[in-house]
Amino acid sequence: MTASIPTWKQEKYRMVERWRSENQRCEKGAIVFAGSSLMEMFPVEAFAKEQGPDFPTVYNRGVGGWRTDDMLPMLDVLVTDLMPRKLFINIGTNDLSDPTVTIDALISRYDRILTQIEACVPGVAITLMAYYPVNAQAADEGMKATLRIRNNERIRAANVAVKALAERHHQRYADFNAPLTDAEGNLRAEYTIEGMHIREEGYRAIWPDVRKAILEA
Repeated sequence: MTASIPTWKQEKYRMVERWRSENQRCEKGAIVFAGSSLMEMFPVEAFAKEQGPDFPTVYNRGVGGWRTDDMLPMLDVLVTDLMPRKLFINIGTNDLSDPTVTIDALISRYDRILTQIEACVPGVAITLMAYYPVNAQAADEGMKATLRIRNNERIRAANVAVKALAERHHQRYADFNAPLTDAEGNLRAEYTIEGMHIREEGYRAIWPDVRKAILEA
């Protein structure tokens, strides 16, 4: 069965299993960030440590390539074992890259994720992060086909649905995208690696707003 799983995904499973052990030694009631590659690549743990010893403990549990249906069975390792007091989540962009997945289907799975987390971690404050824009003009050849599906129009429609989902769960929706976005509504070319993923400089641009959200009561 393992042979049928792509090598990259096997590596992600191994990473999650390492976290399973690490979680036993992690601080409960900390801040957790979870999602897919755009979260995994966010050096939020390093940024938090730069703030000094009094800044809240932050754990990044983003897994590159994950879709909502990958995250659901792994919620114990990614979120609930840590019993966070605050969770920042950005999951579903890989669902948006699949033309057969409707936004309604994405939101249905996202709803199940939130429901399960809320049942296991009573009182957790969850921030649903807006999906980041993309830049098809700055995309390399390997990314152009994906961005014809996962385009900014589809992303904006999904963000409307995610905001409504947050409201239904009485949780927070946060759009940190302004520093990343150019005048045409695209991901700023200087902040993207290949049209979709974000350089560290881009994450540093949104960090002040993310930092403020972490510290809010």
